Amino acid sequence: MSSSEPVRSSAPRTALVVGASGITGSALVDRLVSEGWGVLALSRRASSAPGVRGIAADLRSPESLEEALAGERPTHVFFTAWQRQATEAENIAVNSAMVRDLLAALVHAPLEHVALVTGLKHYLGPFEAYAAGEMPDTPFHEDEPRLDTPNFYYAQEDELFAAAERQGFTWSVHRSHTVIGHAVGNAMNMGLTLAVQATLVNELGLDFVFPGSAEQWNGLTDMTDSGVLAEQMVWAATDPAGANEPFNIVNGDVFRWRWMWPRLAGHLGVDPARVVGFEGQARPLEQQMAEHESAWAGIAEKHGLVESDITRLASWWHTDADLGREMEVVTDMGKSRAAGFLSYRQTERSFADLFARYRAERLIP
Repeated sequence: MSSSEPVRSSAPRTALVVGASGITGSALVDRLVSEGWGVLALSRRASSAPGVRGIAADLRSPESLEEALAGERPTHVFFTAWQRQATEAENIAVNSAMVRDLLAALVHAPLEHVALVTGLKHYLGPFEAYAAGEMPDTPFHEDEPRLDTPNFYYAQEDELFAAAERQGFTWSVHRSHTVIGHAVGNAMNMGLTLAVQATLVNELGLDFVFPGSAEQWNGLTDMTDSGVLAEQMVWAATDPAGANEPFNIVNGDVFRWRWMWPRLAGHLGVDPARVVGFEGQARPLEQQMAEHESAWAGIAEKHGLVESDITRLASWWHTDADLGREMEVVTDMGKSRAAGFLSYRQTERSFADLFARYRAERLIP
């Protein structure tokens, strides 16, 4: 599944970041710019910034990609985008085609490395068959065989491997757990979702209720800071030890939600008397918050917040899915540690820094 490794060039590097406005893509762009890379940011609507040139293209249109990328010559691609579909069959068709067509549109480019972000559903199964069959023991290791279940992550990997063989670049796959990082309008954003929940709690006099399962409340788990994910992707793209390998990527610490939940409440200014843990059954945020969503516009006006549309801030369904899992989810980081990637983040600090940034940007009070 690997290509023969090309000689890595010392010439200036140009990165094409696909999904540059998302949680992972934003962190990648920041890191690449800080390291002096030339950065191309591909999205449906081109958005440029200092050190970044936006490219407008539709990932679901081969013609659009060919036209947009015909004159571009990136040396590295960081693919962080996906589009959720109604079924896994559709997820496979759409998301594998985006990888295939993007790389086909760069057949003329001097590609050295392509990095792809996937996640722990590689081990757990896709949304519609989530934890439905036999899964590997935790902590998850990269050498586990694929599950006997169709999965768009597998289809994306296969397109990546095939293109690497044809076009002669190296590759890496980065399997993250739930990503903590900055974005707005993102479909999977636990940090901002919990900040919005806490804001509604504080403004409306509600309880800050843990929405998930007993297993998540009591068991060990881990998470992925978008900054450490970006670091690993750049490391794998530039260090020979990272070539042609899949890597798990989490912060390096483990915790129990029964410990983390009151600590996050403290960072979000929630009265300790209103912090409620698991009590007998899961209480999903989609149900908890449904009757309170309409209050957000008034809260935004009261505090001068910049976003009055709560649907661009809170992804209740995704946080419910993560915290509602009825199994332990812990990830092994030994493979990339042994290869030389040693970065670490403290998860509580990741959350606290993110909440402070959202306050500074007037997304929460």
